[in-house]
Amino acid sequence: MVHLDDLLRQMIELGGSDLHLCSTMVPKIRQHGNLVPLPERDPIPPEEMMHILQEAAPPVRWEWYVKNLDMDYAYEIKDLARFRVNYMNNYYGPGAVMRVIPTKIMSIDALNLPPILRNICENKNGLVLVTGPTGSGKSTTLAAMIDYINDTQAKHIITIEDPIEFVHPNKHSVIVQREVGPDTKSFGAALRGAMRADPDIILVGEMRDQETINLALTCATMGILVFGTLHTNNAPKTVDRIIDSFPSDQQPQIRAMLAQSLAAVVSQLLCRTASGKGRVACHEVLLRNDALPATIREGAIANIRSIIEQSSGAGMQSMDNTLMKMFKEGKITSLEAYLKSLNKIEFEKILTPEDKEALRG
Repeated sequence: MVHLDDLLRQMIELGGSDLHLCSTMVPKIRQHGNLVPLPERDPIPPEEMMHILQEAAPPVRWEWYVKNLDMDYAYEIKDLARFRVNYMNNYYGPGAVMRVIPTKIMSIDALNLPPILRNICENKNGLVLVTGPTGSGKSTTLAAMIDYINDTQAKHIITIEDPIEFVHPNKHSVIVQREVGPDTKSFGAALRGAMRADPDIILVGEMRDQETINLALTCATMGILVFGTLHTNNAPKTVDRIIDSFPSDQQPQIRAMLAQSLAAVVSQLLCRTASGKGRVACHEVLLRNDALPATIREGAIANIRSIIEQSSGAGMQSMDNTLMKMFKEGKITSLEAYLKSLNKIEFEKILTPEDKEALRG
């Protein structure tokens, strides 16, 4: 009988970031961005997969999965790592995806994050959004920012997560971490409770619905520093996503709240390194300045791109400029820069004949 811990240990030994389990198939891992089968493993039949998943899950969580056929939780192998786990059901039977959460929280410097993130952490209030597609490292970046605050400031920090990923020890700050499910019924309920708990900072693991977004904006306008995540690729799309989450008759009010509260947007993409043996993060940074509130209130979201490009001296940076810089430094290939860029016409100029052939293929 295969045990989940054995599969997870093998994945980590091979440098994988995610374990993919699907009934009737060989277990696979994501390694340097590619999905590859675990060596020397056989396909797992549905009955055995049920046993593997049930063995690892807490009884209450397993009951939820059997009833709903979807479930998220955090799993830990002592002295090895924590994992963010999603159980699901599909055509072939039960399955799961498990992502490694490093035991040690890496610093802003260790992750090579833009130094301006330290300045963002010094904000006393407002909304700070870390955005990017699934698997781009948003949680890791947020953990580094919270850890920086924990090292340098005496704050009351409340995190609301589903599930809790990085576990923060109390240093200079007092950190209360709440998990949706075991500790609170929903993000909305936890946010309403957090408002009454004298917080300096609230971290919302995912702003996934109208209620959560509205409450996060309310907290930010009340003088609380709110960190949150969204699945968007750049700053203009992030602003659009928040506003478009609401009916048209509510959008003027939301624009006004966002204009008042938005402190920063940090968008993050993961690019394959030039060597092909790893991935490196690429960032876009939008900061609050004199022009941003009016731009948001008036709905002139296209102007956000100009604000970023004209304010590089203040610490802002566009995704395309960062991609070009990383290409010139030899960190990523011309093809990778082109694929991740917004302005394809500009990036076509750096493509090699081999790149163009690969794109045609």
